[in-house]
Amino acid sequence: MCKDCGCSLTRHDHDHLGAHSHVDSHDHSHDHGHSHEHGASHNSLHGHSELHTNPQLNDKKTLSVIHKILDKNDVEAGHNRAHFEAHNITAFNIMSSPGSGKTTLLENLKEYTKLNYAVIEGDLETSRDADRLIAKGITAYQIQTGSACHLDAFMVHGALHHLPLDGLDICFVENVGNLVCPASYDVGTHKNIVLLSVPEGDDKIEKYPVMFRRADVVFITKCDLLPYFDFKLDEARAQLKKLNPATQIIEVSVKDGDSMQAVAAWLKDNIRGAQ
Repeated sequence: MCKDCGCSLTRHDHDHLGAHSHVDSHDHSHDHGHSHEHGASHNSLHGHSELHTNPQLNDKKTLSVIHKILDKNDVEAGHNRAHFEAHNITAFNIMSSPGSGKTTLLENLKEYTKLNYAVIEGDLETSRDADRLIAKGITAYQIQTGSACHLDAFMVHGALHHLPLDGLDICFVENVGNLVCPASYDVGTHKNIVLLSVPEGDDKIEKYPVMFRRADVVFITKCDLLPYFDFKLDEARAQLKKLNPATQIIEVSVKDGDSMQAVAAWLKDNIRGAQ
């Protein structure tokens, strides 16, 4: 699906996408046909040349096109971040495989935090996840990507103009369920949340290392199922810390109020201006 979208390019400029990008001030027109003059994004790829074996990406012309696409994405990501910051919003990119509990977590979080949040939902088809959140009284906007296996900064930018941003503390970007491609695209968020569910197995961490290296926090979800699955919690923690010593790890079950309080506390500690 992603043989030519740039997902096989490895980014080496930052450990955490979105954490250190800066853009110059610009005209913030909301016209979809707008163009913006930005400073160069600090997330621009400096290590574009490192590829895994994909012969379709080894010619200079193809590489040049992909680099331009990714660089434009990074500029738009910086624009999104400036948009969030102008409204004093902290944005979190939520990534995981399908079925790990992203939407369920956001549905239940409402009961444990006074922070006002909205959600940008990404899926290939249907508006089911956004509909679930809206039914709970949570502001949500659905992006249907068609065949794209990840959100990009331009998709998120379009969604921002469909959300009432005034008064929000947090905007969650719930990315397309995928443990690979979303990690390669800065969408303009401030921090990355990665979910790993107990039914998936603890082996996913080392099999999909790029995603977990990008994580500011990993929520190990569906922990109420630990007695029924061969998921080695200590081993998972060790693997995560080996890949990403700085990441925080929180064991979560939506059925366990204390663990949901821990999620709410982490969010409160990591919104802009909390430190």
